[in-house]
Amino acid sequence: DAFARLPDKKLIVIGDGPEYKNLKARKASNVEMLGYQPSPVLSDYLQRAKAFVFAAEEDFGILPVEAQASGTPVIAFGKGGALETVIEGKTGIFFDEQTPAALIEAIQRYERMLDQFQQQDLIENAARFSKSRFHSEFRAYVEAKWHDVQTGKIHLRN
Repeated sequence: DAFARLPDKKLIVIGDGPEYKNLKARKASNVEMLGYQPSPVLSDYLQRAKAFVFAAEEDFGILPVEAQASGTPVIAFGKGGALETVIEGKTGIFFDEQTPAALIEAIQRYERMLDQFQQQDLIENAARFSKSRFHSEFRAYVEAKWHDVQTGKIHLRN
């Protein structure tokens, strides 16, 4: 609905779900709905996108991280996991309501701020959520706790 009011902007929707057919039937002419796409296609679109719009509220939401890893800023609904993975004004911006008006305002604000977003900042922020960092930090945590057990700082119960 927001993009129907922004005819000079183009939205490409990748993915499907229970509302896919309904949304596709009433989409504006500047909205292209591709449905499910394999990872290489998704990655290609993310790398070429001007921005990634994430209007969902999820506990984590991996797609905003993937967009940033591709060097693409995020326009996200400011609830849930997006608050943990997107840095306002540095790797993206937030909108406060899941309404067309709020999204339109966010898109317009994003375009005024476009020069602020640096690809290196996006990639570095996404790296905070990498698998290798998780493994490394989890291993370090477990080893530190095991050391505490061995030195008597922590006692295990039977």
